[in-house]
Amino acid sequence: MAKTIDPAEMRAAVLAVRDWLTDDEAPEPPRRTVAAAVRSTARTLAQDAPGGSVEVRVPPFVAVQCVDGPRHTRGTPPNVVECAPRVWLRLATGLVTVDEATEAADLMASGSRAGEIARYLPVLRL
Repeated sequence: MAKTIDPAEMRAAVLAVRDWLTDDEAPEPPRRTVAAAVRSTARTLAQDAPGGSVEVRVPPFVAVQCVDGPRHTRGTPPNVVECAPRVWLRLATGLVTVDEATEAADLMASGSRAGEIARYLPVLRL
């Protein structure tokens, strides 16, 4: 079983990248800092929405399975959500919605259940 994500650690990781998420002119934080925020928020989503019917990918940092339903075990999952780290963190913090990110072509969602992650977001509000 995966390690439980401490909400205080997740919050601290996200606050470390807050300026980058809220200001288009802010420089990108160090890779390690972005990775910590991405991993902790994605793993929190997996804790909050346990299951294996949707795979959320935030390359190059993390992929998690979530949302109750049929579990995927081999090959390409039928329900996939994928986006860049900054887009994911903006979703995870409620700065943008799944619909807004999809409409802006910042989020790739495939499969009939991929959109179900929207009801579990944000995992942390800024």
